[in-house]
Amino acid sequence: MTPDDPLLKILACPLDKGPLHLLVAEEALYNPRLRRRYPLVDGIPQLLPSSGEQVTDEEHERLLKRIAEEPAAVPVAGDGERGDSS
Repeated sequence: MTPDDPLLKILACPLDKGPLHLLVAEEALYNPRLRRRYPLVDGIPQLLPSSGEQVTDEEHERLLKRIAEEPAAVPVAGDGERGDSS
């Protein structure tokens, strides 16, 4: 999965339905609000709630730094971006 993949515009966290961040180097999607990381397996997002893993406080801080520094760590979907009217 790449940052320009059109699928990224419709993906959302299965738990809070909010935006995710693509972490190319991590091969994962990350939800910083819930501190959950969802793996990409062969480029396919594994977005079942049971597929996500809770990250530690230290890992969360590291991922936030990576999101801030890495241009490829782009937000995926978000309120209003999926065409929701709510």
